[in-house]
Amino acid sequence: MPYTTEEGGRLNNFAREPKVYQAEPPSQKQQINYVILGVVGLILVGGLIFVAFSVSALS
Repeated sequence: MPYTTEEGGRLNNFAREPKVYQAEPPSQKQQINYVILGVVGLILVGGLIFVAFSVSALS
């Protein structure tokens, strides 16, 4: 563990920093999956809003 000594003899313990790496852009297949998941999410939210308005119109 990396320790540093401050004035007065106190020790400070610092966490190890993770390795830094450069992120890679998503592949073509990953991009298609993101689009599909976005469309499915929009359909789900749209369906939930439709159900909410339908139920509230009944009362």
